[in-house]
Amino acid sequence: MNLCPRNHSYLQKRNSLCRISRPLVLLVSVLLVNNYPLFAQQKETTLDLIREAKENSPNLARNISQAFKPTELTDGTAFKSHLSSVLFAIEAASKPLLMIDGVPGPELHPLPNSTLWYAVAEVPKQGAVHSFFYLKDGKRFGGSNDLPVFEPFTYLEPGVPFGTLSQPLLHKSKIYDGLETTYWTYVPAQYDPKVPAALMVIQDGQYYIDRDGNIPFLNVLDNLIAQKKIPVILCVFISPGKISNAPGTPTYAFAKTYADKWHRQLEDAMRSTLYDTVSDRYPRFLRDELLPEVEAKYNIRKDSYSRGIMGLSSGAICSFNAAWQTPDQFSRVISWIGSYVSLQWKENPEIAEGGQDYPDKMLREPKRNIRVWLQDGSRDQQFGPAQQKYGSWIAANLRMANALKLAGYDFHFSFGEGTHNGAQGAVELPEELVWLWRDYDPAKKEQTYQQDADEQTKPPFRFTLVDRDTDK
Repeated sequence: MNLCPRNHSYLQKRNSLCRISRPLVLLVSVLLVNNYPLFAQQKETTLDLIREAKENSPNLARNISQAFKPTELTDGTAFKSHLSSVLFAIEAASKPLLMIDGVPGPELHPLPNSTLWYAVAEVPKQGAVHSFFYLKDGKRFGGSNDLPVFEPFTYLEPGVPFGTLSQPLLHKSKIYDGLETTYWTYVPAQYDPKVPAALMVIQDGQYYIDRDGNIPFLNVLDNLIAQKKIPVILCVFISPGKISNAPGTPTYAFAKTYADKWHRQLEDAMRSTLYDTVSDRYPRFLRDELLPEVEAKYNIRKDSYSRGIMGLSSGAICSFNAAWQTPDQFSRVISWIGSYVSLQWKENPEIAEGGQDYPDKMLREPKRNIRVWLQDGSRDQQFGPAQQKYGSWIAANLRMANALKLAGYDFHFSFGEGTHNGAQGAVELPEELVWLWRDYDPAKKEQTYQQDADEQTKPPFRFTLVDRDTDK
């Protein structure tokens, strides 16, 4: 299926389904490999799968097998939802018991001639993250604490105009010695070449461009622009660059050394080199190399007041770092499950600082004029080898929140119960974008951000010790 927004027949079909089953919205579980999401390829829309499950379609077994990775089914982590309707599927020799938010869910049904079981549940609370797991032989199995259930607004509203997503574009860097970066541009329908548009840059952008994916960013963007809750924003979605075609360069040698030292894949090591390094190198890459290619094609505002940047995990600290290092380029930041830990600390002998230093930097260095939405969950990197090597993601984000507060920054801290996962951030995306762009006036080129008076009266964030004897 071509999911490009220029596929009009697909959008018309989806909007027609919206009218029939309003209000419905799509999401897919966010899974993690190496601290960033990995998505299962969709063969059908979630709405199709849920309809087939409710009708006990003879094609259901085949389509479930195509919709999920085999490991999702065997591990008990497979689900897809469309607003309050959630399809669960699991491979098991005997019937498990499905538990949703700690209480029994609907009975699982077997699929003929297979070991697959499935159920469709109606989860009442929309716009929230839920949890589920299975009981197999009386023991807890599989599940997720990151089951997002979206509100209707996350689905493209009927009649809302949609813009144009470019084909993948390739940039070859000089700042990073031959790094090849794939990126996409999205131009909203309301864009007027005669009127400079606002800008947002999104790291790990490949995960945000699928309207029927885990992060329905384009739907939310179009809906909010149509309702004039945010300005017309041209978006640049950037994937982490690949260095494998540039052996012999200093950047390749650095990434290879880091990969070998920490037992990571080369391109994953390159992603960390780009995103986790506390320096102005990546911001200069954006400012001096990649964004000028976009600016040559489109009329984009140059003032930081009109520019935002966002990402998740290492992409989150990358976004904060870009605003911190170049506040004349970006003043609005969305940070999901940010890796404010020591991933690149002392890897480069010329750079003594790491992500774990940002809370202290905010307290001791001159204040930047930036606005920050910070999000994390209480189960983010709670245990495991990553925490032993680099520190606690949870503690790091709480330190960031307190530093932002104590230093007087305009910020919002959203703290849930999820893991290292983009589900909560995706569910909150409409609120995040409205908050980030509130009070925006296209007649202005600057604004001094002030911490809300209500926030100033609140105490700093505190820790509560829980789950010392269990990993539930």
